[in-house]
Amino acid sequence: MDGHHLILGKTTDYITGEIIEDTHDERYRQNIARLLVNEKLYNKMDIKPRHALLVKAGEKKAIIRVDFLITVGNRICMVIKYGPGSITTRHRPAIAASRLVAVYQVPVVVVTNGVDADILDGSTGKIISNGLDDIPAKPELLKLSGKFVFSEIPKKKTEAESRILYAYEVDGSCPCDDTICRIDPEPQ
Repeated sequence: MDGHHLILGKTTDYITGEIIEDTHDERYRQNIARLLVNEKLYNKMDIKPRHALLVKAGEKKAIIRVDFLITVGNRICMVIKYGPGSITTRHRPAIAASRLVAVYQVPVVVVTNGVDADILDGSTGKIISNGLDDIPAKPELLKLSGKFVFSEIPKKKTEAESRILYAYEVDGSCPCDDTICRIDPEPQ
């Protein structure tokens, strides 16, 4: 067993075709990827898996992964954050990520454990609906995107959101979690 997760072998990423480590969590992510393509009608090109995101808290920096970014009409319209266990505790960090992956507020945020899902309004953080079946399909998201306000996130707000995400995803993580890349501060 390397790092934080039990490695079950290798698997092929459904979206990219890359060979990746097979873990219990990755199996849920791959099921979500298949759901997005086969049932929610997204093209694989609409989906960016494992998006690397730099987060900062003062001098501390780390790179975390956002599980899926969904683009329609040349804008990221949905962020999907997977995590095992309780999804309620993952709402705030997912909202923070939705304010950091682009210069504007991503309108739809999905938090899932692979079995259940909460669909959140990115601007307010309020639950819009529940369940994997309620994840917006591409035609629905395209229709909704005409009504979305892609408001720019002020610099001060992005700094605060980055600190929040760092606290949840990095400070709160197991030291052996090799899915997080901590960046040592530069010597003064």
